[in-house]
Amino acid sequence: MNRKKKVNQILKKRMKQANAKIHKSNKPRYVSKADRAKMEQEEALAAQNDTVATAEVDSESKADAE
Repeated sequence: MNRKKKVNQILKKRMKQANAKIHKSNKPRYVSKADRAKMEQEEALAAQNDTVATAEVDSESKADAE
């Protein structure tokens, strides 16, 4: 009886592992707190650069209009 039980346990374990590989998790990848802060800082810098660039374009277009 123990031999049968052991074989069944092994087979169930292998089936479980195979199913786990097939069904991947839909969870998003973990991003550490430091990485989130770094990304936020880069976004803020990019937004600041965008506003400066648009301000320069606006001032140039006003100068061309005059």
